[in-house]
Amino acid sequence: MSGPEAVLRIASGARAAQVLFSAVELGVFTALSAEPLSADELAGKLGLHPAAVRDLLSALAALGLLARESGRYRPAEAAETYLVAGRPDYLGGFLAFLDGALHPAWRGLTESLRTGRPVRPGDPYGSLYTDPAERDGFLNAMDVLNRPIGAALARLGGWRLAGSFVDVGGARGNLAAQLVRAHPGLEATVFDLPALRPAFDAHMAALGLGTRVRFEPGDFFAGPLPEADALIFGHVLHNWPVERRRELLRKAHDALRPGGRVLVYDPMTDERRPRLPIALASLNMLVWSDGGAEYPVGDLRGWLFEAGFASVTTGPLTPSSTLVVARKAPR
Repeated sequence: MSGPEAVLRIASGARAAQVLFSAVELGVFTALSAEPLSADELAGKLGLHPAAVRDLLSALAALGLLARESGRYRPAEAAETYLVAGRPDYLGGFLAFLDGALHPAWRGLTESLRTGRPVRPGDPYGSLYTDPAERDGFLNAMDVLNRPIGAALARLGGWRLAGSFVDVGGARGNLAAQLVRAHPGLEATVFDLPALRPAFDAHMAALGLGTRVRFEPGDFFAGPLPEADALIFGHVLHNWPVERRRELLRKAHDALRPGGRVLVYDPMTDERRPRLPIALASLNMLVWSDGGAEYPVGDLRGWLFEAGFASVTTGPLTPSSTLVVARKAPR
């Protein structure tokens, strides 16, 4: 594409995203899933301005999120799966987080590029867990997003020999649940902040796992990590500055039994093969977290050897995440 269209298409991205956010907030997809409606019928049902709704529905149809038949609209396949409230794969909680927290932080990108720090420093994650409804909506969406990762991890070899593992920063235990279902002999622990205990208990009860996954409350910077045969850091290290990452890997080495392994996955960077989703993920960390960023595999290998690990292997885990596995030397 030549001329200004290529630039303007990129510049319109924020507006397209806002169309989606507003439609989800207003319950458009949920209403249209119950029954196909015309623009005027939807406006009446949701209490919206009829002329404005016609433009909204046209935009959603152009984005491929709605289909129009005989003057009435219904959700397209992806919208029916991910944008209808109450569905198992509903992403509304994550979209609310993007619209209400992450994307406003991007307004400070220019300043963050000058300073290397977020405009509002500090721990932004604790506030996600203060409101139970917001917490559960966010965690529901995170579980949808980590489901392919859990399936990929479960297919890895070596779990039968592992015996036990700890998912460090494992939230309400969805990934741990996938692993114990695939490998019933595993002893599983989720290590995360105490505020997540109620969400963990409710989620394990809903999954029917009872006590098969244990929750251990704690702050991984305030003390040692739980002992195990394997430790998982999934989308954890990129939240923190380099020295904090090195600290966590040293703690992981200390917590692992001889011959144990640490598994790290993040959207790791490769300057030789730049990819927009990973570059944007790293900029997310810049504007949102104090010192967080994506990082190259080579840097992680160096931190792992520095921490005392004896061997390191790398490979793709999912299209958006790279997996690095390091093993502690046996006695």
